[in-house]
Amino acid sequence: MWRVGTVVALHHETSTARTITLKVRDWPGHVAGQHVDVRLTASDGYSAVRSYSIASAPNSEGHVELTVERLPDGEVSPYLTQELAVSDRLELRGPIGGWFVWRPQQPEPIQLIAGGSGIVPFMAMIRSRVAAGSTAPFRLLYSVRESGAIFYRAELQALSEHNSPVSLTYAYTRAAPKDWPRPPGRIDAALIAETTWPSTLAPTYYVCGPTSFVEVAAGLLTTSGNSPNRIKTERFGPTGDRR
Repeated sequence: MWRVGTVVALHHETSTARTITLKVRDWPGHVAGQHVDVRLTASDGYSAVRSYSIASAPNSEGHVELTVERLPDGEVSPYLTQELAVSDRLELRGPIGGWFVWRPQQPEPIQLIAGGSGIVPFMAMIRSRVAAGSTAPFRLLYSVRESGAIFYRAELQALSEHNSPVSLTYAYTRAAPKDWPRPPGRIDAALIAETTWPSTLAPTYYVCGPTSFVEVAAGLLTTSGNSPNRIKTERFGPTGDRR
């Protein structure tokens, strides 16, 4: 079922990404980790559909936030990140997905591992945790190219300070801030061992990002003694589509 969402706010996360807040009439509600299909239709009748993770926590106001990164070869993302304006309308189908989700009833430690824009569904999980008053401890390992590519920077920083049970570790792959303790590089076994929950605590792991990133991260988690049944993955294709 397709629903119409009206844009009520736009916020730039980085130079190439922005968050779109939509008011969706008759929105049925969603669970953190789910996504929606977005359909754009041109004046000549041509339509394109792309899937985007929901960034907002479940709410009763019918507000849905999507964070979209502009990609050079994208059909939809340039319009959403550069041309879409407040009061414009988008067609949405969803929410979709029941495996890659987090619910407040989960008491176990949660480990989130994000690659680039793979942070988006995790922001929904973190916000849902805060809104529900959950006591489940969260850890987030966030792999980004450089500091300018970080989504939700201020919000994540605030959540990880003041002895918050949401801990945050950045892994920079191309350029690290001055005096950063770890040189730029991809995630590896040492970083996984140092920053993620040990398997003895029986955490649930969520990994989201490009296919190659997800495969490496899931493999490292398995090698370090974690059961594949406790590792949930979500992959993005070369155009940003979910897989």
